[in-house]
Amino acid sequence: MEKLKILLAKGRIYESVYELLSDVGISIHLPDRTYFPTTNQKDLAFQVVKPQIVSNLLANNKADVGFSGKDWIYENGVEDQVEEIMDLGFDPVKIVAAIPDTVDYDALLKGHVTIATEYQALSKKWVENNKIDGTIFRTWGTSEGFVQDNEDSIAQILIDNTSTGSSLKANRLKIVDTLMESSTRMYASKTAMADPEKKQKIMELKMLFCAVMDARGRVMLEMNVAKDKFENMVKSLPAMRSPTVAPLYSDDGYAVKIAVNKSEVPTLLPKLKEFGATDIVEYELRKVIN
Repeated sequence: MEKLKILLAKGRIYESVYELLSDVGISIHLPDRTYFPTTNQKDLAFQVVKPQIVSNLLANNKADVGFSGKDWIYENGVEDQVEEIMDLGFDPVKIVAAIPDTVDYDALLKGHVTIATEYQALSKKWVENNKIDGTIFRTWGTSEGFVQDNEDSIAQILIDNTSTGSSLKANRLKIVDTLMESSTRMYASKTAMADPEKKQKIMELKMLFCAVMDARGRVMLEMNVAKDKFENMVKSLPAMRSPTVAPLYSDDGYAVKIAVNKSEVPTLLPKLKEFGATDIVEYELRKVIN
């Protein structure tokens, strides 16, 4: 089979996907001043590119798989030319419109406005849909400084991505509209998905990613429980209706094993003790395949 060509985006996406690949068992190494990581997988080939162009390269069949924020898929207008494989949930952000917190939004829109943004297409669509008399000013990277409540301000509206809104607040800006929500996702080219062998490999990668991500949210609990307390413990804890059970060597109880969500552990451990569990051990999972 021809190698599956995978695009990795620079920056935060690269770090998150690098860790995911590592947990799956796919190691990559990026030598200094190069854009082609080496890997321990003979059927995979990686390339590092700017996050803004991953979707365009996939849409033009220059690669098979890529990791991109949903925002850049829509910014580049290729949402119908690539196939979303899965939402990894990394780096969730909102694309928002913001103005100085001292400005009245309705009054602002009565006149002509300049919009500072890196998202040209999304902003143009937003301006058209809201019938705003506006000019779009292209920015690169951090853009909060372009929007201020004074006559010298370059722009009156900022359209940018935000995760917590703290940077906007620090620059005395308030959100007036949300254009879309985005996160890092796994995409594939239409051509790759039409190739049976490549599609199979892509779906195998998805299965492995799902297994790792499912495991990240769970832990395994092992414990011992006496025979006379076992039934009561299982019936009293809905999360443990189907545990893995084995008789202890001494035949005076059972060894119980159950995978649970991490968020359940703080309330579950005291209950286990209350119902007679002993020798409780908690440990991380690496993969969970249902």
